Amino acid sequence: MKATLELRQEKQVPPFGRNDKASLEWARGCATLGAVVWAGMAVLARMGIARVGAIELLFLFAPLVIVPLGMELGRVIGGEGRLELLARRLQPFGAGMAVVAMWMAPGRTAAGFALGWFVICALMAGGGVVEFVRAMWPDADRSVRATRPVLVTLAVARMDLAVGGAWLVASRLGMRPMGIQEPIGLLTAVHFHFAGFATATIAAATLQFAGRRGDARWLRWLVWAVAGLPIVVAAGFVISLVMKMAAALLFSVSVAGLAVAVRAWGRKAKDSTARVLLQIAAGAIFAGMVLAAAYVVADYVGSDALTIPQMARTHGILNAVGFCLMGLLGWLVEKNSGQGSVASGQ
Repeated sequence: MKATLELRQEKQVPPFGRNDKASLEWARGCATLGAVVWAGMAVLARMGIARVGAIELLFLFAPLVIVPLGMELGRVIGGEGRLELLARRLQPFGAGMAVVAMWMAPGRTAAGFALGWFVICALMAGGGVVEFVRAMWPDADRSVRATRPVLVTLAVARMDLAVGGAWLVASRLGMRPMGIQEPIGLLTAVHFHFAGFATATIAAATLQFAGRRGDARWLRWLVWAVAGLPIVVAAGFVISLVMKMAAALLFSVSVAGLAVAVRAWGRKAKDSTARVLLQIAAGAIFAGMVLAAAYVVADYVGSDALTIPQMARTHGILNAVGFCLMGLLGWLVEKNSGQGSVASGQ
């Protein structure tokens, strides 16, 4: 059993910073095409042709741009199995179905198209479950045990996609699970794609980079908080307002801490473009988390000082474009520059 497991590990986990040109070009092409489609949707929405609002556009930025970049970064820093590979190949088709689902009015047909994106999310989550078990296996190879924090964080990031995909289907079907009304249902899908998948992937990349340059023990706890708290925040919407506020504040603090780490370690990146991108990402998410904390407090006390549409236009853009896009691009540039090929040492 152990020999089989070790062979599987050798096949799935490439050396840190492996530069697979074909895979990188695929991710770059998918993200670029996705950005063009997203920009077109935004223009059509502005003209009143497409019936999509700010929250719908915010969500679509994930399957069209953020997820293909996150898939590639996850492959570079942690490897991929057959499920993740299949998900990457099918991602453009799933993203296209998400666009159609969002274009249509809620109902069975829209939910049917949304299922196309859910399949991609489910494949990634299945790979995440396999990765989690492999990383936590008692007889795992020493190299896997050494990189366990990164692998576990990536596994959680991939599993977050399934939750986000399921909420998308529920939203497009017009369901109200547990009495949750729109736009909270769609915002939950947004939450698990950006605050879940993308943020945890960036955190894993930061941890891996820090681990081979010094003691990253303190950063591990921060990264695990960043990876684990999104599900607690979502649960708070159902269980308790106090729980929601406490978890959201803790998540805001942990992500602000991640911003400090991205800024500190990003300054040590050898690629100049990566340094700039990571500094932008750190500044954007710090500002975004300040807004998020302010919204949580305002919501708890019943104030209308910050509304959901205002948060979508401010916090949402800072998080999606400023942090997730710049952070993913920054670490991808660094790790594919030919200068990040030293083995990880967490």
